[in-house]
Amino acid sequence: MEKEVKVSEQHVWVGIEEQHVHLGLTNYIQRELGKVISVELPDVGDKLEEGEVFAELESISTVHEIVSPISGTVMAVNPHLENHPSIINEDPYNKGWLVEVRLKDDSEIESLMDMDEYYHFVFKERS
Repeated sequence: MEKEVKVSEQHVWVGIEEQHVHLGLTNYIQRELGKVISVELPDVGDKLEEGEVFAELESISTVHEIVSPISGTVMAVNPHLENHPSIINEDPYNKGWLVEVRLKDDSEIESLMDMDEYYHFVFKERS
């Protein structure tokens, strides 16, 4: 499945397929956080607002609040994360997605970075 992927400065990727998007954590941030042991996700039907926390992830070393890069309505949550949250570590861009969202405003996508820009952002952040 070829999809366009954009990334926020909070290390959340957005996989774009028309009006629906999938959100997940980037490979960089999942490595920084370490092994994921639990995830609290919103419910189907919940509204996400750009810039607001929509989920919480617990790793062995920390609890991390996940900030939504877009606004919209939750269409689905990844059912596998409840029993196997470490999928986020194993396959962050495919099986490790968090939620599927119906976009409220596709112009929010335009402010996100593409993968090249994100790579430079992360590289700059670390140096």
